[in-house]
Amino acid sequence: MKRIIVFGRIPNPTFDYYLAARLGAPDMPPYEVADIRGSETRVLDADGAFVILCRYASPSVLRWIERNVGHLSGVGLFLDDDIPAVVTGKDANLSYRLSLWYLALWPLRHLSRHLDIVWASTPHLASRLAGAKAVVLPPAPLKAFWMNAADDVDVCGERNGEVLIAYHATGVHLEEHRFLRPIITEVLRERPQARFEVFADRRASAIWQGADRVEIRKPMSWRAYLADASARCIDIMLVPLAPSHVNDSRAPTKRIDVARYKAAGVFSAGAAYGEPSGGPEVRLAYDRARWSEIIVQLVDDLDRRRRAAAATRTAVSKMSDSAEIGFRDLLSR
Repeated sequence: MKRIIVFGRIPNPTFDYYLAARLGAPDMPPYEVADIRGSETRVLDADGAFVILCRYASPSVLRWIERNVGHLSGVGLFLDDDIPAVVTGKDANLSYRLSLWYLALWPLRHLSRHLDIVWASTPHLASRLAGAKAVVLPPAPLKAFWMNAADDVDVCGERNGEVLIAYHATGVHLEEHRFLRPIITEVLRERPQARFEVFADRRASAIWQGADRVEIRKPMSWRAYLADASARCIDIMLVPLAPSHVNDSRAPTKRIDVARYKAAGVFSAGAAYGEPSGGPEVRLAYDRARWSEIIVQLVDDLDRRRRAAAATRTAVSKMSDSAEIGFRDLLSR
């Protein structure tokens, strides 16, 4: 193995949260990243290269692998979603489900004979890929993706008594939007100093229409999202996970976003974030009354928000530290 080539729809959070820091670890060979968007793959040196497919492939990538398979040192695939469950589920819109099928499922029948290793983001997802003997590769982000120049500030300070609550969702969390709407309505009614922002696509936006003190923001690119957090902070970030096959395989990557915004997180209890522990990080059963109660308490209690935010940032720091060993599976090849 002389080098590593990563193929994917990059930039994206999957590469930044799972691969970038490990690829840059001591003793790792040089690497380069190739975006799969486009009709043809750019010229790449295949001699001794180990290929990592980050979630997706494309017809041009498949052709490149077929042409160069005799020169490659190996091929690996990294997955951080139960993609068949997303494709067959109802939360994601049809166009996204079709694109997943085309970029992530259809290529497998061609790739399977070339794959030397499959990585999965969680033990549950690895169990869903049991036939591939997937190796668990948990999130390990670069510190630059959650720490910033103002990192001496632990959490948001008081801003004229206002408290910002946020839910930053992707298009596959429609059920969670429905779960949160009555909770947020109650919290905002009880606490006039609170306001709420939500990232929502067209379908999810309809759930929030007409709500007072609610700002509906359109989803943005990954780089724009990183820039957004560099310019401001959030008091409370909500991370609900409805019971589903897709969410059973979720990794705790939203902790990273919560840490970047210096927020106090409210997380769904379960495999991704752990069970309620009595510690400073807030993990709750998927129960509307309990979520309403705790969010109101956090609005009122700045010290509790500080403790919760610090606990999440400690957890994310440990994630980042784990990247120092790089890709142990590849270093042993």
